[in-house]
Amino acid sequence: MNKAITDELVLMPPPFAQGLDMWSREDGTPGSLTYDGADDAALVPADQDFADCLELLKTEEVQRLRHMGQTPILPGCYLRVTARVKALSGNLPEVRIAAWAGDGNGDHVADLVETGPATPLTTYGKVETVSAIIGTGHRGGVDMPWGMAPVYAHVGLDLTGQDGGVVRIDDLVVEDVTAAFLRDMMNWVDVRDYGALGDGVTDDSAAFAAADAAANGREVLVPEGRFWLADHVTFENRVRFQGTVSMPADKRLTLTKNYDLPTYITAFGDELEAFRRAVAVLFNYSDHESLDMGGRRIELTEPIDMQAAVANKDFYAIRRVIRRGQFYAKPSSAWDSTQVTSQATYSTTSPTKLTNVANIASIQVGSLVQGLGVGREVYVREVNLGAATLTLSQPLFDAAGTQTYTFTRFKYILDFSGFSALDKFVLDDIEFQCDGEASAILLPPAGQIFHLRDCFITKPRDRGITSHGKGCYGMLIDRCQFISNEQPMRAQDRTTIAVNINDNDAKIRDNRVVRFAHFLVMHGSGHVIANNHWFQGDTETDGTRVAGIVLTQPNVKTTITGNYIDNSFIEWTNEHDAAPDFSSEYTFGGLTVTGNIFTVNDVAPWFHWFVFKPHGPGHFIQGLNLSGNVFRAINGKIDRVDHVDTTHAELDMTLARNITVQGNAFNGVAQVIANPVTLEFDIASAQTTWTLEFGDILPFGGRVRTVTSVMAENAIRSDTGSPVSGMPYAKPQQGSDGRSVALVWPEACKGRVQVTARMDNPV
Repeated sequence: MNKAITDELVLMPPPFAQGLDMWSREDGTPGSLTYDGADDAALVPADQDFADCLELLKTEEVQRLRHMGQTPILPGCYLRVTARVKALSGNLPEVRIAAWAGDGNGDHVADLVETGPATPLTTYGKVETVSAIIGTGHRGGVDMPWGMAPVYAHVGLDLTGQDGGVVRIDDLVVEDVTAAFLRDMMNWVDVRDYGALGDGVTDDSAAFAAADAAANGREVLVPEGRFWLADHVTFENRVRFQGTVSMPADKRLTLTKNYDLPTYITAFGDELEAFRRAVAVLFNYSDHESLDMGGRRIELTEPIDMQAAVANKDFYAIRRVIRRGQFYAKPSSAWDSTQVTSQATYSTTSPTKLTNVANIASIQVGSLVQGLGVGREVYVREVNLGAATLTLSQPLFDAAGTQTYTFTRFKYILDFSGFSALDKFVLDDIEFQCDGEASAILLPPAGQIFHLRDCFITKPRDRGITSHGKGCYGMLIDRCQFISNEQPMRAQDRTTIAVNINDNDAKIRDNRVVRFAHFLVMHGSGHVIANNHWFQGDTETDGTRVAGIVLTQPNVKTTITGNYIDNSFIEWTNEHDAAPDFSSEYTFGGLTVTGNIFTVNDVAPWFHWFVFKPHGPGHFIQGLNLSGNVFRAINGKIDRVDHVDTTHAELDMTLARNITVQGNAFNGVAQVIANPVTLEFDIASAQTTWTLEFGDILPFGGRVRTVTSVMAENAIRSDTGSPVSGMPYAKPQQGSDGRSVALVWPEACKGRVQVTARMDNPV
C-alpha cells in the first residue's frame, strides 16, 4: 500500500530552491515566522553532495525547521521522514526529525511524541541520514505513534546542542512505508489458505485447526461461505467470522479468545443455535466461567432444554455464569401447557410417592400436581415408567387413598429439568421477557446455590421460577424484578406465582415483585427474606387480598426483615406434611418478622397481615418474634393484624411459648396487639377478687397464661380508705376464653394497678 500512488496524495514537501517562505522556524502553522530573508539561512544552488540545499547557522537552543504545508496523516498509514545533513563549520549539533501534529480543526494535538531519535554530527563534511516514522499505530519501529486524533503534520527537523555551527540540509523526503507494516497490520490468517472450502458439504474442521495452529497469536479469518465442521474445533486464537459454520449437535466450537454470544451468533447465523452452542462450551471448557450475551436479545418460539444443549453431561458442580442479555418469548403453540388427568394412589407411608399411576407415560417431570389434599406448588420430580410411580417434590397433607389428579406441565424459557443436579449456577443481568407466553425458569431437580441477580422476569404466563425438586437448596435471588402478567386482575383471581422453594437456606434479597397470586411459596428452613418490596393490590374497593409469602413448614428458622409488604399477608401453614396432626415433631416456631413495612388499602375490615393456617390439630406456637414493624391501613380500618385460619384446624393456645410481639406501630388498625402486654386497671369499689379482662390485645386469640408483674399506682385502700399492705396473687386464664386474670387480695380493696401478662410461657 502506498497512498502517494493509490490515492495520489502529495506527501513530499517542495524543494528548498522553490523558496524559504514555506519553511517555518517555529511550528509551521500559518502566521509563524519563516526563514525567508533570515540572516541565519541561505539557499545554496550547487553543493557537491546535495545540489540545491539549505544552509543554516544554528542560533537557537532548538533550531526548528518545519514545512508550512500539511502532510496528511491517515488511519493505518505510516510515513517515513528523511533528511540528509552535513556540518560545515563551528560547533557540531545533533539532528532529529520533528513534526507538529494538527487535528481536523487546525488545533495542536498535545501530549504526543513529536520528535525522532537524535543523530550527532561528528565530522565536518560527512553526510548523515536522519529519519523517523510517523503513524497512527503503536507498532515496533514507529517513532511517533499518534493515534487517530491528528489528521496532518508540519514535518521538518530540529538542530539541538551548542549554537554557532553551520550545517547544510538536503531536500526532505517523505515516503509512505505502510507496506513495511502490512504483514503486521493484517494480523490474520485465512482458513481458505489451509484447505477450507466453505461449500457447506466438505468437512473443513481440519483446515480450521491448521489455520489456528499457524496463526500463532494472529486472528483467524473465516471468510464468506458456509463451513461444515464434522468434528470438535477449538480455536486458541481470536476468530473473525464473515461466513457461518454448521456442525453436528454433539460437536463443539470452542472460541477461547473471543468466547461471547455475539461471536457465536455471527458464527452460526442463528441466535438460538448460537446460544445452545455457547452453553455447550460453557459446561465443557474450564478457561471461561461465564458466557457474556453481549446485551443480545434471543427470540424464542420454544423452550430451551439446557441439558440437551450441553448434551454430554447431566451433572455439573463448578460455578458457571450467563450474563447480560434478554430472552423474548414469541407467540407459539410450543409454549402451551400440557395437562394430563390420571388416577393414582397415595399412602402416608411413602409421603412423596404416587403409585399405580394410570397413563403415566403422558406425565412429564416438572408437572404441577393438583387434587384433593394437595398443597400448593407440589410438582413431579421423577417418573418411573416401569414401576408406574411418581416421585413428588412435597408430601400431600390429606390425600390418602386413590383419586384422580391433574398434572400440568408449564413451559419455561430456560428448562434445567434434564440435569440430575446442578450446583453454583448464576444468571446475572438477564431479562426474561415472557410476554404472557412462557414461564421463565425451571430449576434442576437437585443442586445448590442457584443464583439470580439483577434479573427481570417480566410477565410470565404461569410461573417465574419453579423448583420441582431440591435444586433450590441455598438459592440466592438478589435485586431482581418480577412483573406479573395478571396485573389488571383482582388479587383473588390471579394464578401466577413468582417463586417456589422446597429446600433450605434460600436468601431472597432486595427484589421488587408486582401483583402475583403469591410472591413466595416456601418449604424448608434457614431462609433469609430481606429488603424486598412486593405488592399485590387491585382496584376493587373492599377487595380480597392473598398471601405474598406462604411458609409451608412449621418450624422454619427464618427471618423476614426490612421488607415492604404491600396489600398482601404472610401465611404460615403445614400443608406439605403427610401427617399434619401434631405428634412429637417441632410445631410452628423459629420465625422472626422484624422491621417491615406492612401496608394495605381499600380492603374489608377482616383483612389480616399475619395468618396461621394449621392443617392438623394439636399445633401451637413455640417461637415467634413479631417486632419493630409498621402496620398501616389506608382508606379504611382493619380489625386487627393477626389471624388464625381454622379451615382445617385450630392452634392450641394453652401451649404457646416464647412469643414476642412488641414495638410495632399501628395505623388504621382497630385492635393493637402485644405480648407481653401491660394494662392499667381501675377498681372503683372494694373487692377481694379483681377480675381483669385483657380482651383481644393478646395476639392470635391467645389466653393469659402468665402474669409477670403487678404494680400498684398509689396506695391500695380498703372500703374505709385505709391503706392495704398485703400482696395479691394472680390467677391467669380466667373466663370462658381464658383472657381474664383474677387478682385476689387478702381483703376487699380498691385502687389502680399496672398488670403485665403474657399469652405464652416465655421459656
